[in-house]
Formats: sequence, C-alpha cells, structure tokens
Amino acid sequence: MEKKVNLMKKLNFIESLEIHSKPPESLSAELQSLWWIKKGNWEKAHDLAQDAGTRNGDWIHAYLHRVEGDLGNASYWYSRAGKPKACSNLVDEWEEIVRELTDRE
Repeated sequence: MEKKVNLMKKLNFIESLEIHSKPPESLSAELQSLWWIKKGNWEKAHDLAQDAGTRNGDWIHAYLHRVEGDLGNASYWYSRAGKPKACSNLVDEWEEIVRELTDRE
C-alpha cells in the first residue's frame, strides 16, 4: 500500500508540472526546486535548493551545478549531501531525486 501512495505522490508532482504555472505551496522547498528546474528556471531552483539548508537541498544544489556544467562545484555539494558524484544522465538523476523525496513526504 505504501508504494502505491508514494507512486501517487510522484504522479501528482509530475501532473503539477503540466497544469500549473507555479508549484503547489504544499511542496517542500526541495521539491519546489526540482519543479522549477524542470520548468527551466535554474535561478529559482538554485535559490530554493541553496536556502533549504538540508542534505536533500545540498543534493539538489549539486544536481543544479551539474546542469550548468560546473562539475567542481557540483562535487562539493555532493560531498555536503553525503552522496557520491552522479554518473547517470541528468534526466535519470532528476527522476531519482524526485522518487526519493516523494517517498519521504
């Protein structure tokens, strides 16, 4: 049952990207950051991830620096997040982060 609930959370998150011009206020700062980067607003996504002050925020911060091609900065933020440097493509990493965060919230 828990996997079904988590899948619904992820599907609701994905659906919000398709129908809303802003992320739902009920989303955490981390998920809002992922929402904004998927919409193409790197600056807004970066501000939210940087201000989150959490390990997940640091993970997203690392991902965002990978998106911009700043791999040195990304390495620093992966370290702060306690995560290994990502080897997957950016789409797969975004999906991994969304899956992990929607499983927790």
